Amino acid sequence: MTGRVVVGGEALVDLVPLDDPRLADPFDGDPALRPLAPRLGGGPFNTAVGLGRLGVPTTMLTRLSTDPFGDALVARLEANDVDTALVQRGPEPTTLAVVTLDAGGAARYAFHVEGSADRLVADPGELPPDTAALAVGTLSLVLEPGAGRYAALAQREAGRGRLVSLDPNLRPGLVDDPDAVVARLDAIAAVAGLVKLSDEDAERWGRTPADLLDAGAGAVVLTRGSAGLTAHTRGGGVVEGSADEVGPLVDTIGAGDSVHAALLAWLAGRDALDRDAVARLDADAWTEGLRFAARAAAWTVSRAGAEPPWRAEIDGS
Repeated sequence: MTGRVVVGGEALVDLVPLDDPRLADPFDGDPALRPLAPRLGGGPFNTAVGLGRLGVPTTMLTRLSTDPFGDALVARLEANDVDTALVQRGPEPTTLAVVTLDAGGAARYAFHVEGSADRLVADPGELPPDTAALAVGTLSLVLEPGAGRYAALAQREAGRGRLVSLDPNLRPGLVDDPDAVVARLDAIAAVAGLVKLSDEDAERWGRTPADLLDAGAGAVVLTRGSAGLTAHTRGGGVVEGSADEVGPLVDTIGAGDSVHAALLAWLAGRDALDRDAVARLDADAWTEGLRFAARAAAWTVSRAGAEPPWRAEIDGS
């Protein structure tokens, strides 16, 4: 396995409902009034943790608060073998995401982002010399001024021959200027070796996988929840992958982030963290990659919160 992945984007705190029967009576059983517990998250943060657990050299690029939540985010990165040399710190508050779960365990989010630290990330300058790939996405590409800085970084690093991987996330209620966000995502996708997106995000973006391939993306992996995954590729056509299961579904928090991490880890294991190498992968290779990503997501949804699997868990299951 060669090459480092730099993951750029937000790290935040999810406030997740507690499922504790001892606390039901004071809240009259109303799920909207269940107490909330802080859990560390954010799409890029979860992706970095997932990569670290899968044994890929990983560096996190973000700006974190100097508050206790920020300290906890740094500690979790380091505990999962993620390098924090590019983590910036500041006095601004940590972004909060209030999570609600429906009857099937699917997560919905309400974000508190005004003036938060991760929006104020600065250009890091030169990335580590062993960097093979830059992964960007989710809220960090929506919220300015950081969004423009991550987008410029993606363009610059793609121009230097590094693989760019994009995971868009268009949350309703957070997009003030839809045209600007779409233009930003279009520009990154055109130079990206890999785009990973959910069916919901494809609909909100207004782009199909075929559109993104036509625009220049090397490969597009579409996640469809329990319906599985589909890879739209240059070298292997359209490849279908089934969802996996390792236990009962607890919640879907972090499932897509685990897919993103697993795809990058799988590419790293094939020495394919390279735009041209991704474009050349055939259908058999993509079948293997989708199977690996589906297994990673299955581990994540089988436990509460964004807890991606360790390499030993996937290898032993």
